[in-house]
Amino acid sequence: MTQGNVTVQVQGFGEIQAHEGERLVLALERGGVDVLHRCGGVARCTTCRVSFQEGEPDAMTAAEFDKLTEKGLLGEARLSCQIECTAGMSVTPLQTASSSGLEPGKAPAEQIEPEPIWTTRPGASTEG
Repeated sequence: MTQGNVTVQVQGFGEIQAHEGERLVLALERGGVDVLHRCGGVARCTTCRVSFQEGEPDAMTAAEFDKLTEKGLLGEARLSCQIECTAGMSVTPLQTASSSGLEPGKAPAEQIEPEPIWTTRPGASTEG
């Protein structure tokens, strides 16, 4: 199965090319965005958070839901390490290495970790 390329709009950085289904955190890094990630992309922190202007996915991992709830960020931000790229996304990175002065952690894996248990984000339009 061939994965197509999609364009992601990144506020302050312009357009980046991503592979459909690629982890957003990895696409951002490859596209030259110095998105911060401290926990290695396993939803243990919120440094890779982004806000969506368009194209926010309705799907959310249970790990992302739990971490955003714990930090009081549910409904305000998403974790780029827990999101797969799709067409029509427009995001703003909320923390970058340059804006925070922090060093990113170890590189996130190609696949979402921990093994995703998918749920629906609050406020998603799930009615047919």
